[in-house]
Amino acid sequence: MTGARMIVTGAASGIGRSIAEIAAADGSDLLLVDVDAVGLNEVVAELQGRDGRVGSVVADLTDPDEPGRVVREAERVLGGLDALMSNAGAAAFATMKDLDVATFDRMVALNVRATWLLAQAAHPLLSASQGSIVATASICGHHPAPPQGAYSVAKAGLLMLVRQLALEWGPDGIRVNSVSPGPTITGATAGVFNDMSDPRQRAIREKREANLPLRRIGQPDDVARAAIFLAGDAASQITGQDLLVDGGMSTVLMLAAGVAEGR
Repeated sequence: MTGARMIVTGAASGIGRSIAEIAAADGSDLLLVDVDAVGLNEVVAELQGRDGRVGSVVADLTDPDEPGRVVREAERVLGGLDALMSNAGAAAFATMKDLDVATFDRMVALNVRATWLLAQAAHPLLSASQGSIVATASICGHHPAPPQGAYSVAKAGLLMLVRQLALEWGPDGIRVNSVSPGPTITGATAGVFNDMSDPRQRAIREKREANLPLRRIGQPDDVARAAIFLAGDAASQITGQDLLVDGGMSTVLMLAAGVAEGR
């Protein structure tokens, strides 16, 4: 998306940071958003001096007033909007039996409601530019993932939100899609499988990779490139779709169920 005006949420690390870096390299004008002020400032400092403008907003998107503020700042800094990359998200770990209301509500607020409120606030700008929205969902939105029940429920809701917005806003010229990462090395997986020098993490990673058809855990850039594709003109006839970026993880259900045994 050369020269696009773009909001990127969750931009301080992981997939959001990769989206920002790739978009900046293409000369896009960016408003970067994250709750992590220190990490956000580091990304802004890294990207300053590129062809495009780079602004930032520190915002907790679980606050229902913040998405509107973010979009107003994008209009002020960028002069309009071509793409909303709604990437911010987080998981919580608890069984459904032990899950508390506050955690469930936080998962929905961040992983679903924030995208809706950002999209709602951005609708006039995106309608004017015939722009697009790309949300970061998850393979967990397609398959139950204990003990991340609240996260899975929220990401499943996000997938339906994407389809609903695509249907309602298509006549306004706005495309809405999502990407669903599988296992991907980000800050959220630190302590799980990022450090190959740690025997425990190495064992976890090797086991997971052995079950993926492509035999490797994803990198943030893998997901970022898919998201930028969906946001751009190359995907101009694609809306209401979820692109799985999972190394083939979603194809192994029958194998995991033992269908090939005894053949």
